Amino acid sequence: MSGIPHDHYEPKTGGEKWLHRRLPIVGLIYDTIMLPTPKNLNWMWIWGIVLTFTLVLQIVTGVVLAMHYAADVDLAFASVEHIMRNVNGGHMLRYIHQNGSMLMFLAVYLHIFRGMYYGSYKAPREVTWIIGMLIYVLMMATAFMGYVLPWGQMSFWGATVITGLFGAIPFVGETLQTWLLGGPAVGNATLNRFFSLHYLLPFLILGLTIVHIWAFHTTGNNNPTGVEVRRTSKEEAEKDTLPFWPYFVIKDLFALAVIFLVFWAVVAFMPNFLGHADNYIEADPLVTPTHIVPEWYFLSFYAILRAFTADVWLVQIVQFLSFGIIDASFFGVLAMFGAIIVMVFLPWLDTSTVRSGRYRPQFKIFFWIFIANFVVLTWVGAMPAEGIYTNIALIGTTYWFAYFLVILPVLGLREKPLPVPATIEEDFNQTIKADLERKGGLGRGPEPERVPAE
Repeated sequence: MSGIPHDHYEPKTGGEKWLHRRLPIVGLIYDTIMLPTPKNLNWMWIWGIVLTFTLVLQIVTGVVLAMHYAADVDLAFASVEHIMRNVNGGHMLRYIHQNGSMLMFLAVYLHIFRGMYYGSYKAPREVTWIIGMLIYVLMMATAFMGYVLPWGQMSFWGATVITGLFGAIPFVGETLQTWLLGGPAVGNATLNRFFSLHYLLPFLILGLTIVHIWAFHTTGNNNPTGVEVRRTSKEEAEKDTLPFWPYFVIKDLFALAVIFLVFWAVVAFMPNFLGHADNYIEADPLVTPTHIVPEWYFLSFYAILRAFTADVWLVQIVQFLSFGIIDASFFGVLAMFGAIIVMVFLPWLDTSTVRSGRYRPQFKIFFWIFIANFVVLTWVGAMPAEGIYTNIALIGTTYWFAYFLVILPVLGLREKPLPVPATIEEDFNQTIKADLERKGGLGRGPEPERVPAE
């Protein structure tokens, strides 16, 4: 399963041998659990199990909620209230499902940013990265469709605004928008389509998640140094790795327990903290909310969408050169989807030969500016599209594209990286040595024995 030399499953009993010859499922599970894993992984490698567990939780709660939900514009809002008030444990199921989506996006952003910092998208893991980005896009589609189902004010008008973006596409926009809506406007056909897809897509995400896990099990896991596990012999590989069970399983389960302790506290005591009050008002096509705002995990891209107005000189130039085909609305749509597409091509945009950002001093500066920029765009996306907020969104959008299309390609050619450890074992021993020296320097007893670095 992995290119790293290690002991594989050997069936012992007659029943195990019979099953292994016909369906080697036990061997597949064994090789997954006992996969040699770089022993220097830090706590940023916990988000994979958080995402997997949360996805399963979302599917289970979603299936139960679907049993009581009515996908009809006259019944949808009342059916959600029925779930909250009359179904046994219904309010808890709904809040778990609602806040579970927010936990998934928090985890996926941390998962993506960790991969960006440590270079997990670089060869030979380009396909793993692309599959992960595809999962992210499907998550966004699933979450958007799920947000429409309660059929509150924000659900209805959010669907109207987002599907209206497709109408801005020249020539085919109106036809595409009608196909998405199932008619000329958001209505019963739209709700039925979104409910069907919201139910289907999580199972597609689950399948892609299995492929995603299989992909990095085939290439081996990345690690904070970006140095590959030695594969010339089993003995050398064992110096760089530890079995996934029990070391990393226990570590991941501990992290999962801590994160879900906070999650359950949010569900129990403040389930609507990140929600919008207008969504507890039944959808009314005749009453437009003062400020239409998507969920927080869409806000950064929503800010990019609204950053390009007709007053921006770049929009004016493109509109002139395209003879008016690309106006401000379509330009904003291109920018929003382009902000995601450039992330897909990250393996080829980053020209540095050093994988991990830990050894790239200049990269660290630009990366943390990028993270701060993401936070600022999220904040601006929740503000009205007027005044200084539009200017901040435009600056943030400019840096977003500059980071991928200019900074990363140029940095890879000009930056002088720090020395990289020769092996994972060397980095691991240096880390332990530094920890022991730090503890010894705090007056906690006699000087501990040093662990030499090879």
